[in-house]
Amino acid sequence: MPDPTRPRASLRTAVVWEVLQDALDRRVKATGRDALDVLDTGGGSGNFAVPLARLGHRVTVVDPSPNALFALERRAAEAGVADRVKGVQGDVLGLFDVVERGAHDVVLCHGVLEHVDDPAAGVRNTVAALRSEGVLSLLAAGLGGAVVARALAGHFTEAKQALEDPDGRWGSGDPMPRRFTAEQLTGLVEGAGLAVTAVHGVRVFADLVPGVLVDTEPGALDALLTLEAAAAEIPAFQALATQLHVLGETPGATGV
Repeated sequence: MPDPTRPRASLRTAVVWEVLQDALDRRVKATGRDALDVLDTGGGSGNFAVPLARLGHRVTVVDPSPNALFALERRAAEAGVADRVKGVQGDVLGLFDVVERGAHDVVLCHGVLEHVDDPAAGVRNTVAALRSEGVLSLLAAGLGGAVVARALAGHFTEAKQALEDPDGRWGSGDPMPRRFTAEQLTGLVEGAGLAVTAVHGVRVFADLVPGVLVDTEPGALDALLTLEAAAAEIPAFQALATQLHVLGETPGATGV
């Protein structure tokens, strides 16, 4: 599902797509429906929504940016899936001003919790948008990756600041409002009533490896993708990841 013409992008999304694809396949099998109803909160210009629509699913993207939604509309049209992608302006904390409760098989919440005032309320809203049998895909910035990146850049004071800051920020110039540990994210998902069925580290090594090496060394990209996949489920490496991916499922979806 990642775009093979965008190799660097595949480093950022390959692990997430693999987990998401498996969850979608299980939902299709369980529901007996080839087309699922997917809600993509903060979905922007459609990095996930358009490929999902290509698979035949109906996707609603909620995003606060009119420019992103315009780009989504153009991208969906170019991909020939405009009839399966709908964009609406809004945000996760006001989600039910623009979408229906309990109407979605799968909800994506990628790159959203870092930017909201109340992450717990945001997760509760995404869960409330799910059907009784549904799946939440949650992707957020990881604390450990930022600490390691600042330390390797020689910014040791900033690395320590990120480590100790309640929001995981390394200083006033940090562009990321909030970062999470795997324990924090799984706690939010479980606190909203879902069972955590998978946790993965995303970009454990990709952001630490010189881009010129990946782009010029024969076979380096494939080898790095393989390494990322191998490390993604190991907690010790998740703690170093730039992003963390958590899959949560309703009790009905897990059979509990």
